[in-house]
Amino acid sequence: MTFQDKHVPMANAIRSLSMDAVEAAKSGHPGLPMGAADVATVLFTQFLKFDPADPTWPDRDRFVLSAGHGSMLLYSLLHLIGVEDVTLDELKRFRKLGSKTPGHPEFGHTAGVETTTGPLGQGIATAVGMALAERLMAAEFGSEVVDHFTYVLASDGDLMEGISQEAIALAGHLRLSKLIVLFDDNGISIDGPLSLSDSVDQVARFKAAGWDAVRVDGHDPVAVAKAIEAARKAERPTLVACKTTIGYGSPNRAGTSKAHGEPLGADELAASKAKLGLSAEAFHVPADVLEAWRSVGRRSAVERQSWAGRLSALDAGKRKEFERRIAGEAPAALGEAVAKLKAKLVAEPVTVATRKASEMALEVITEAMPELVLGSADLTPSNNTKTKNLAVVKPGELAGRYVHYGIREHGMAAAMNGMALHGGIVPAGATFMVFTDYCRPAIRLSALMEQRVVYVMTHDSIGLGEDGPTHQPVEHLAALRAIPNLRVFRPADAVETAECWELALTSTSAPSVLALTRQNLRPVRTAAVSGNACAAGAYELSPAKGAAKVSIFASGSEVEIALDAQALLAERGIAARVVSVPCLDLFLSQPDAAREAVIGDAPVRVAVEAGLRMGWDQVIGEKGIFVGMTGFGASAPYKELYAHFGITAAAVADKAAARLA
Repeated sequence: MTFQDKHVPMANAIRSLSMDAVEAAKSGHPGLPMGAADVATVLFTQFLKFDPADPTWPDRDRFVLSAGHGSMLLYSLLHLIGVEDVTLDELKRFRKLGSKTPGHPEFGHTAGVETTTGPLGQGIATAVGMALAERLMAAEFGSEVVDHFTYVLASDGDLMEGISQEAIALAGHLRLSKLIVLFDDNGISIDGPLSLSDSVDQVARFKAAGWDAVRVDGHDPVAVAKAIEAARKAERPTLVACKTTIGYGSPNRAGTSKAHGEPLGADELAASKAKLGLSAEAFHVPADVLEAWRSVGRRSAVERQSWAGRLSALDAGKRKEFERRIAGEAPAALGEAVAKLKAKLVAEPVTVATRKASEMALEVITEAMPELVLGSADLTPSNNTKTKNLAVVKPGELAGRYVHYGIREHGMAAAMNGMALHGGIVPAGATFMVFTDYCRPAIRLSALMEQRVVYVMTHDSIGLGEDGPTHQPVEHLAALRAIPNLRVFRPADAVETAECWELALTSTSAPSVLALTRQNLRPVRTAAVSGNACAAGAYELSPAKGAAKVSIFASGSEVEIALDAQALLAERGIAARVVSVPCLDLFLSQPDAAREAVIGDAPVRVAVEAGLRMGWDQVIGEKGIFVGMTGFGASAPYKELYAHFGITAAAVADKAAARLA
């Protein structure tokens, strides 16, 4: 049997299963799996290093289906090569509640899915982070145990999304040669021919970004194989633009937008199968074809076993460190380093911005946690994220721990997802808080995928001052808190900042945002306490002298305002207590009894935060007093802005006293 004789029925098995699953679900996208089946078959049968018996094997090649709408391509492949999760019954349950085959691939839900895709552009940008992590880990642990490729199947839509430019520019600059993008160049979008909206020469575009790029016939397996083989030897990342026909095999829909996002229908399905020479029986794969695919699945077992031997041969200390990092376990030294820093800060209090306090914490944390890789979207001097001990990641020198992402906030956030998903790396990247708007789709995916990614967001309020309302976050804290499974930390001083960093780095199933100030804050944690006071999200910082009439809740830079208001109320004979709320999300997730104990029973509750009220009613109630922002900021020195917007100790005290009167 010739190569072509084997290839055609194997590729057609993907088409058949994909058509049937979409038809059974009465929704989905058959066009991409039908069109890209030849490309995927070449990749999986000849190149991809992946063992279905161990889908999380650290040195496997990564395959990212950036065009997540074509999920049946991936599910068909995983079933055919023998991934236990993806049975034929699961294919029949495509898009059904609780199935292993959701509408778009979801990381952690289906074995063999490397990242959640669907929002176009996220997959290719995430893959850049995977490829970078592979190089960083190889530099540290050696090519004997880290030596794999990252492959991406991307659509026209992926490459039209703006994030793709950020991603390919970064990958080209860093010369991530083990990143190979297979472009399903079918010339069709939902609206119709791609020419309606786009005329970019993608090959020229990628070359301009520092990539190798070639065009091939995506239905010629020999040409596709030669292009991939060349890409694997290249010194730069490679784009292989594979010219394909969407809905390949469909007599009446191939090459049209009608093949993209809806079932073919019974008649067209039957006609397509007849044209491709396939059985009319639903979900049927001939035994010899299935066995050919299963033999592909078994191919990498020998490589995995060989890798296990090489891992065992490593120096015991190096092997233990590799295994710890792949397992995602924080080093014991982290807690010790944070405890020592806190003790020093209590003994020698400092008045600094929390962005500076973050830098102080990172100076000790980076020594204790070698897997922590930092970076900034071209705001390093403002974000204070580069510590003295970190070498810069450079083209040809992919061995450092600090990444200059350039002015690519969205690309940075997605790349950090990829680094976290790869394993062995804990990424933290920074920009201004207001630019979380540019990062939000990737932040949302961090939370959805339960990845330990740390977003260091400085200049967190009107406290940044003169740059004005374009740069002053107002709605951002509320907007970020609205994302499920995202921890938003807003520390009040250097001690809380250290504690928040510890919590972010030990959280293995949720990303974190550290909202940090530009302006200096005086220390509010002046006494040593055991454990991490920020761990519950809120705690009583300053108790009332006597029975409390007022409870003041505040986060970040407004905690010192709350303490001053407490003193003003005391002068009026009103007992007040202050509760610091460094993480509202964590606090609201506490058991009812614990939460109620911190909230207390004072008749007046006040929340103080230089943001919007949204979210605080769960603490102070609908009738509680909120002192904060109700609109956008303004350009002025920050102290003038706080006075102008009424976020002052006097305002807090006056409103609380008036409520008691």
